[in-house]
Amino acid sequence: MIPEDIQRKLDRILPTVQKPGRYTGGEYNQVVKDWSKTPTRVALAFPDIYDIGMSNLGLAILYDIINQQTDVLAERVFAPWLDMEDALRRESVPLHSLETKHPLRDFDILGFSLPYEVLYTNVLTMLDLAGIPFLTSDRNEKDPLLIAGGHATYNPEPMAEIFDAFVIGEGEEVILEIIQCLETWKRCGGGRKDLYKSLAGIWGVYVPSLYQTSYQDDGRLSHIERLADDAQIPVIKRIVPKLPPPPRSLIVPFVDITHNRFPIEIMRGCTRGCRFCQAGMITRPVRERTIEEIIEAITEGVANTGFEEVGLLSLSSSDFSSILDLVREVSERFKDHHLNISLPSLRIESLSIDLMDLLREKSQRRGFTLAPEAATERMRELINKPVSTEQLLNTAHEIYTRGWHTIKLYFMIGHPTETLDDVQAIADLCKAVLAKGRSIIGKRARVHVSIGTFVPKPHTPFQWTACDRVEHIEEKQRLLKRQLRAPGLKLNWNDPKETMLEAWLSRGDRRLGHVILEAWKRGAKFDAWQEHFNYQVWMDAFDYVGLDPHFYTHRERSIEETLPWDHIDAAVKKQFLVEDYIWSTEGRTRRDCRDHCYACGILPGFSDLRRLYPGKTWECPEPQSPDRKKAETIPQVQV
Repeated sequence: MIPEDIQRKLDRILPTVQKPGRYTGGEYNQVVKDWSKTPTRVALAFPDIYDIGMSNLGLAILYDIINQQTDVLAERVFAPWLDMEDALRRESVPLHSLETKHPLRDFDILGFSLPYEVLYTNVLTMLDLAGIPFLTSDRNEKDPLLIAGGHATYNPEPMAEIFDAFVIGEGEEVILEIIQCLETWKRCGGGRKDLYKSLAGIWGVYVPSLYQTSYQDDGRLSHIERLADDAQIPVIKRIVPKLPPPPRSLIVPFVDITHNRFPIEIMRGCTRGCRFCQAGMITRPVRERTIEEIIEAITEGVANTGFEEVGLLSLSSSDFSSILDLVREVSERFKDHHLNISLPSLRIESLSIDLMDLLREKSQRRGFTLAPEAATERMRELINKPVSTEQLLNTAHEIYTRGWHTIKLYFMIGHPTETLDDVQAIADLCKAVLAKGRSIIGKRARVHVSIGTFVPKPHTPFQWTACDRVEHIEEKQRLLKRQLRAPGLKLNWNDPKETMLEAWLSRGDRRLGHVILEAWKRGAKFDAWQEHFNYQVWMDAFDYVGLDPHFYTHRERSIEETLPWDHIDAAVKKQFLVEDYIWSTEGRTRRDCRDHCYACGILPGFSDLRRLYPGKTWECPEPQSPDRKKAETIPQVQV
C-alpha cells in the first residue's frame, strides 16, 4: 500500500519535473511485496540519478537475491535530479522508495552501492531528504541500519562516521547474513551498539564505530585500534567461491538509461596485474561461469525483458577462457532474434582475428574500444601492460579491415616518472592508428581518444606514489590538444581538479569525513557531473576544517607508513604489492597469472578464509559476566 499523502503530492510534482519516469516505479519486472506482511524491509540506494543507477549490475543482483527471500523485501531509491530535489523539499515529501513510496526512514536497512568515490556528497543529500541523521553517533534504534558496499569502500575511512557498517568485498552471500543478524537483534532487543558488535563478527563487515584512529604530530596516521573484542583487525574482504546464478528478470526501465541491454557477468576477477588498476587487484581470484549457464541466463533474460542487446561483462571479457566458443554459441542460438552482442572490455593482447570476425557479425559496430593506457614501451613496462606498438597497430589494421570505422583508444596520463616525451608518444600513436585506418578505408576512418588521469588507488602497487600536480596535468593536456587537432581525430579529457577530488576521497583518512560534510553544506552535490562540480567549494571546506589537501595527493608515502586502509585486507598480500611497486621502478613486468603464479596470496588465503569463517547461525547471545573473557580468538593476517 502506497502512503496516500506521498502519492497525492507526487501527482502534483511529477508533471513539473524532467523525466518523471525516473520517479514513478511500476516498471516491468519490478517486485512489490505486501509491506504489512513482510517483516524485514531493505532499501537499495544508488547515489546518482535513475538513468545511471539502473545500469548498475550490483544493485540488480542484490535486488534479485533479497526478493527471493519470502520474509524480506527489497525496494529501490536513486538520487533525485535537482528539479525533483527542489520539489521534494518544497512539498515536504521525504525521499522514498520507487516500489511502494515508503519513506526511507521506515526501512530496516538502507544499503548504498558506492562504485566510485565522487558520489559521497549525493549520499548526504539523500540522507537529508530522508530525514535520517548524517552521523552514526546521532542515530538511535528507530533509524535504519545504514550500510555501504562497492569498490569505493575498500578505503571506507572518509565515510566512516556516516555509515554504520561497510561490506568489504562481494555482497551476494553477506547481505543475507546481515539481514539475519538484524532480525535476530530485533527479536532479542538491545541497543544499537549490540547490533554493531554482532555485525562486526560477520566475515567482510567493517563497523567503523568499533575502531579508533590515532595520528602522529605530522598528520600521518599512527594506528587504528579496536574498541570492542568483536571488531576484527584486519577486516578481510568477502569472497564468493562460486558465482551464483545471475538475475534473469531484470527491471525494464521506463526511460533511456546508460546501458539499455541485458547484462551478464561472464567472469569475475582479472589475472593481468596492471599496477594502476584497483579493480584488477580487489576482485581476485578469477571465477568464470560455464557457457551453459550463460546461454541459459541469456535465453531467459531476453525472454523476460525484451532487450535487443546482451552485454558479456567482465574486467577483461576477451580473457574469458572460452570466449570464442561463447560468442559462437550465442550467435548460433539467437541468430533469428537479431540480438547484438557487446564485449565492453577487450584487451589488445587477447584479441584474435576469429573473435573480431564473430563480433563483426553480431555487433552494431558503434566503435571498437582498446585501452593501451600508455604509448611508450617504458611506460607500459612501468604499469605492467606490456603491449607493443606493433601489436596495437596490427590489431587496428584487423579492426578497420573488418568494417569498423571508429577505434576508441583509452590512455592515462600522470603515471609515476612520466615525461612530456611519453605524452607526445600518445599523440604519435593515435596519428599512426588513424593513418592505418585511412590506408584501408580512406577518410571514413576515425580515432576517438579519451585521456584519463592516474590516481594511485588503495590496494594497488602504486598506492605509495604521489598524484601528478594539476599544473603538470594541464601542461600534458595542452600538448595533446595541440597535437590531436586534425580531421578524423577526436579528443576527450577530464578536468585535473576533478582528479584531485577523486584522489582526496579515495586516499583520505577518517578526518576527511569532516571535509565532505562541510563541502556538502556549502553546496557540493553531483560532483561526478562536470557542470555541477565546484572545486572552490572543496578548497574552502579543507580550509574550514584545517586540513591540507596536498597532504593526501602530492606526497610519496613510505612503505613503512601506516595507510588509512591498512586494516582493510583485500586478500592480496601487502608484501606482494610492495614487491610489485619495486619491480615497477626497475621496469620489470609480470606475465598473466594464468601462465605463472607470483604468490600474491589470494589462492592460499582464500582457502584459509573459508576455514576461519565456516558459516555462522545468528542467535541471541548468552549473558556474560563482565569479567568473563571471550573464548573466540580474532583471526589475524600477516603482511
